Amino acid sequence: MPEVIFPGAAGRVEGRYQEPSKEGAPIALILHGHPRAGGSMQDRVTVQLYKLFTSKGFGVLRFNFRGIGRSQGIFDNGMGELSDAASALDYLQTMNPNAEQCWVGGYSFGAWIGLQLLMRRPEIDGFIAVAPPANHYDLSFLAPCPASGVIIYGTRDSVTTAQDMERVIGRIRTQKNIKVDGAIVEGADHFFRGRDPGEDHLADVERHAREYLERRLAAPPRPPTSKR
Repeated sequence: MPEVIFPGAAGRVEGRYQEPSKEGAPIALILHGHPRAGGSMQDRVTVQLYKLFTSKGFGVLRFNFRGIGRSQGIFDNGMGELSDAASALDYLQTMNPNAEQCWVGGYSFGAWIGLQLLMRRPEIDGFIAVAPPANHYDLSFLAPCPASGVIIYGTRDSVTTAQDMERVIGRIRTQKNIKVDGAIVEGADHFFRGRDPGEDHLADVERHAREYLERRLAAPPRPPTSKR
């Protein structure tokens, strides 16, 4: 899990990069939670997603948005962070020019950034969005959503309620052969903690994400579309 530094629009960007298990293996970019709420590439959901993709042989990159850790710059309310994500994906693709698939995974604010990146980068084949803050950020830009993915959320999330998330998923328009799934974590809040002290639901997030990823990897490649 070597440390890497790569250029971004605001200066250097700090990341952690895991090489793929073989030439041509898929790649995945992992995006962390809100920088103003303590989010970093070291937060537990971000690390869990990183480990999941690594376990499947992907080339995987997670990084700190601008102003976090050794990444230069200051928080930019999403616009700059989207630019950071685009720079990170460029770096990851440069390291893996023959990758057979490209995925993006994100938690909370990072999930929102990842979904925006999805709309701008047609090479992205799939996504895992964990607890996107749909009550704070409009997701109507997913119209239509250009790639299949899963949105994982807790039933006790006060940032975006389960009912609101269900409505958001139901309103996402998709094109042919594209499907957006929802995966519910019973009893989990936005941080995937439970109601009782010590109760933790991180393993449930990992299970939903793993089951979805394994199902997608076992399926035949989706046919080429106009986005390619």
